[in-house]
Amino acid sequence: MRIVDLFSGAGGLTFGFYYSLINGEFVRNENCEIVFANEFDEAAAQAFCINFPDVNMIHKNIKDFKEEEIQELIGEEQIDLIIGGPPCQSFSTIGKRKYDDKAQLYNEYYRMLSMIEPRMFLFENVKGMLSMRDEDGNLVINDIENKFRHINEELGYNIQYRVLNAVNFGVPQYRERVFIIGIRNDLDIEWEFPTGLDGVPTISLEEAISDLPIVEPGGELNDYLNNNPVNNYQRLMRGNNANLTCHFSALYGEKIQTIVNHVIPGEGKDYINGLVDQGVLEEKYRLTSGYSNTYGRLLPNQPCTTITKNLSTPSGLRCIHYNQNRGLTPREGARIQSFPDWFQFNGNRYQIKTQIGNAVPPLLAMELANQIERLIG
Repeated sequence: MRIVDLFSGAGGLTFGFYYSLINGEFVRNENCEIVFANEFDEAAAQAFCINFPDVNMIHKNIKDFKEEEIQELIGEEQIDLIIGGPPCQSFSTIGKRKYDDKAQLYNEYYRMLSMIEPRMFLFENVKGMLSMRDEDGNLVINDIENKFRHINEELGYNIQYRVLNAVNFGVPQYRERVFIIGIRNDLDIEWEFPTGLDGVPTISLEEAISDLPIVEPGGELNDYLNNNPVNNYQRLMRGNNANLTCHFSALYGEKIQTIVNHVIPGEGKDYINGLVDQGVLEEKYRLTSGYSNTYGRLLPNQPCTTITKNLSTPSGLRCIHYNQNRGLTPREGARIQSFPDWFQFNGNRYQIKTQIGNAVPPLLAMELANQIERLIG
């Protein structure tokens, strides 16, 4: 398959097409050629280049592409597939939802379809996109369907979309995302979304990250400290990796650290305020802002809640380690997303966490890639 990769980020969706999973190892999938990729964020684009050095990464605003440049990049051969999803923050049900320039970047996806005319496309975004409305009150998903079904008088795509939960595909995380599949209307292809991995047990948070060494608040480790993997998921994530990266924790102020020390697995803000009501904690520790799941400690025996760019911020969401008094490290977040330990991220700490939190989990991407490759590979 010849693939064009848009809004690639650090490459979570890319990973699913670039690699196959064979005998418990990630192996390069030679059937997939990523002709070029595009990412606007410099740190994410550099991370992509580190991990996929043979892919032509075009670091620029997608709006600046001209048709002549696109045709030069793709050459004479047919492009089989476009993958990627525009930035999702505008559609998220957490925080302020607004139909801003980022929310309208699906129009650039539409423009790329009109120039490249691939056989299929795979578009990913947060579930909140399904309920997002434009400035006229119309559902964005309806606008996407209408535009992508009728690119021009001759070209259009048959559209299907479904919300998939990463936990059903071997990812130790409850993470719902909407995936839109488009099949060019001149092709006689029937698409069925994968439903999940049959007979594969759900992986808990503890099973995913328990082999990673203990990190104190404010600390960082670059070594496994002779901790050995204890299950197949950990062995897959380790591969032949020798040195840890991105396994660091923030240093908290006294109030936050006290709250982190006292919250128990499965509890959060309301539990802490209950301790204040009981006199266990002083009034100064009462939490007056945030959602009920903020300052929450994760449960070890269940998959993790959704990883976001706030994966290390106790005040942002439920992200406190199940038995260590700190938020998740970026490497733990990457493990929970199903990035192997040898996958590199780039930039400052905020940029690294954003690259992890925004990504499509590679194992989920791999199942979609397998399904698409069976159809058009």
